[in-house]
Amino acid sequence: MPEDDDIPKPERIPFFQRMLDNPFLLLFLGIVFPTVFYILWGIMEIATIPVAP
Repeated sequence: MPEDDDIPKPERIPFFQRMLDNPFLLLFLGIVFPTVFYILWGIMEIATIPVAP
């Protein structure tokens, strides 16, 4: 009869490997990050336009 110590425990998959294995999460991040950065860039550009005399 085998002991419980002989049974190998399943190895835990690292967080970043699980994250990078998810194509829908990568698609979401690939759309959200550029969108947010372009919006912030546009707001900064509009804020730096001088006021017309």
